[in-house]
Order: sequence, then structure tokens, then C-alpha cells
Amino acid sequence: MSDIISIIGLGYVGLPLAVEFGKNEKTIGFDINKDRIEELKSGHDRTLEVESSELKNTPYLSYTDSLDEIKEANIYIVTVPTPIDIYKKPDLTPILKASISVGKVLKKGDIVIYESTVYPGCTEEDCVPILERESGLKFNIDFFCGYSPERINPGDKEHRLPSIKKVTSGSTPEIAKKVDELYKKIITAGTHLASSIKVAEAAKVIENAQRDVNIAFVNELSLIFDRMGVDTLEVLEAAGTKWNFLPFRPGLVGGHCIGVDPYYLTHKAESLGYHSQVILSGRKINDNMGVFVASKIVKLMIKNSQTIDKSRVLVLGITFKENCPDIRNSKVIDVINELKEFGCKVDVYDSWADSKEVLNEYGFSLLESLEGREYEAILLAVGHKEFKEIDIKSLKAKKGIIYDVKGFLPKDQIDGRL
Repeated sequence: MSDIISIIGLGYVGLPLAVEFGKNEKTIGFDINKDRIEELKSGHDRTLEVESSELKNTPYLSYTDSLDEIKEANIYIVTVPTPIDIYKKPDLTPILKASISVGKVLKKGDIVIYESTVYPGCTEEDCVPILERESGLKFNIDFFCGYSPERINPGDKEHRLPSIKKVTSGSTPEIAKKVDELYKKIITAGTHLASSIKVAEAAKVIENAQRDVNIAFVNELSLIFDRMGVDTLEVLEAAGTKWNFLPFRPGLVGGHCIGVDPYYLTHKAESLGYHSQVILSGRKINDNMGVFVASKIVKLMIKNSQTIDKSRVLVLGITFKENCPDIRNSKVIDVINELKEFGCKVDVYDSWADSKEVLNEYGFSLLESLEGREYEAILLAVGHKEFKEIDIKSLKAKKGIIYDVKGFLPKDQIDGRL
């Protein structure tokens, strides 16, 4: 009998996965958001990860928000978010609720695979007991688990799901092999079978922790070189002429992965009595960059003899990265909030972001147009390709300043950059 797959959570990770499996296997996409289900049925993906034509031409894929309709599946793949709370501690609420839902429909012989980023041990220590409790079944006797961390890069049309090598694992050697074979059907780049679920969980969480520490290093360089009056990007370009110099750039480190995942690892470490030094130090630097950027903008404005209180500031970009509608954990909001603390009146323009989502998440509406506007300060926060077409200088007041976080604009057009 061929497998019937149910994808739990149809966001940036779950939907591309459902589409790939749905090309050849009976696949049921499940999400608790009814509006999301309806839009997918109509052939629209608000995340822009999957084209409308692809949604409409995936023969074996269906969508539902009803648990009853996923009961026939024998493989459940959980792809829900794993955020942090206001105290920067792991918030397992989505993955634990998903485990409750799957547990209610779990049958003997079924396999539950988790893709959500977690700390090592979470699958077997936190999720499995819920599956057992809700189903009344025994782990590794009646049902089994696997872990295959997601590696989706939102907005990246070159590195898509099939072309990114997949790490796989299972709760027994036999199940590990089955999980690996399952993903080999859709991953053209191949798979890497890890020796255990914990190894696979750890591999995922350090991928982004490593990037976070590297970006923290260049952010710290930026803080140092700023005091020296040295242009950080020029230093990095010079150092980059050596073949083994890593090409990281300073910036605002947000998003659902890099700005979050390190806290999962350090949380687990602290529960075992180890207090991270390097990882948390890097996080502290990156978390404070928004305040630094805002203060630099204000200092440049003062230098130009501008009054800060009630000054008009334009922020270009609110998404966490360029050419992507994802606003989750965007660190641009840190700059905005700090500028407002100084008394600035801040407008935000972003042609990629959904204004309703921004209003719901951050409490303000986006500008619909830049026509006829003028600002004492302009912050290029996100390097959307469309911003290349904007005549930013025409938006600048007589003594206005332009600050570039991304190194996106020509140096002779700006007053400062990170």
C-alpha cells in the first residue's frame, strides 16, 4: 500500500513540502487557519513561495482544516513555527498543539515526522509523550517518529526544496531508513541519514547559531570601526580578497530562524547546567543593533542641525529580508520603536509586505505611496529590488540624511551606513 501523507501547517515550510509530495503521492495539507485553506484552494499563496500555476496543477494534493479528513494518513509531517516568547525562551505552544492534534488521529503503524526547529531531545522528550497520551499508543511499538529539519530559505527562488540536501532520522533504524527513502522521492539534491533524532535536531539548531555568531562578529566590527571613523564595508571588501575570508556583512538579524534558533540551543544547555558564552554574546550584539542604527540616524540629523522631536523619518522595508513578504521577527521594528522614543514621526513603506499583517503584528499601517512626501531622515532597512527604482534623493528634505543598513545604495548617495 502506498503512503498517504498529511502535512501539518501550511506556511513557508509546509506548503512547498505538500506541493512536492502532492505531485506523486496522495497528500493532505492541514492548517487550523480556515482563511489560509480557502486561499490555497483558490490557487493563491500569500507567502509567494509557490506559484499559482503550481498550486492548481498538483494532482494528488488537497487542503483541509478538519482533523477527520487527515485520519486516513499514515505519515504525518509537522511543520509549524517554533518561536520564542518575550523572555527569549522557546515557545513550544504550536508544536505541542500540533502533537495533540496528530495524537487524536494516530493509528498503529503510523509515523510522525517533525521538521520544526527545536532543541536536541524535544521530539522524544516533549512531543512523543503527548502523542502517546492522546492516542493511547506506545512509542516505537505502535507508532514511530522521525525528524528531518526544514531548510527552506524564504524568497529564494534558486535554492528551493528539492535542490537543498535533506537531513533525515528516525526513532528506530528501520524507520530511519523509511523516512530517508520517503524524502529521497522529492529531494533531488540527496539526503543525509543522521544516526539519531537528537543528532538531526542538533544539526539544524547549530546551522543558524553559526550564522548568528558570524554576523555578530561583523556587527561588532561595525561598532568598533564606527568609533574609528572607518567604513566597515570597505574593510570587509579588502579583507575579502583573501580566499578563506568568510563573506558575512553587518545587519539587523531577524526572521524566524537566525534570530530565534540560538535561544533553543542555549535554553537546552542551561537546563543541563551550562551557560553559553559565545552564542549568547553574539545574540546580545545582534539584538542591540536596532538601537545602534537609530542612534546613528539621530546623531547624523543633529549634525545637520535638525530638530529631532516630530521630525519626519521614512523607513524603506519592514520584512526581515529582501524580496520576501515575511515580516516575522523583523528587527527593523527595533529601529522604528527607538526612533519613536526620540520623538520622530515614522512612516514605513514596503511593497512586499502585507499591510494588514503589519498592522496586526506591529500596530501600524504601511504607506501606500511615496508621492509628494519629504523626510528629514530616510532609512534603507531592507534591500528590495524595487527600491533601486525609487529616486530616494527626491524624498529627502533640504538638510535630510540617508542611512543605509544594507550597503544597498551607492556610497556617494548616502550620509551613513552600517
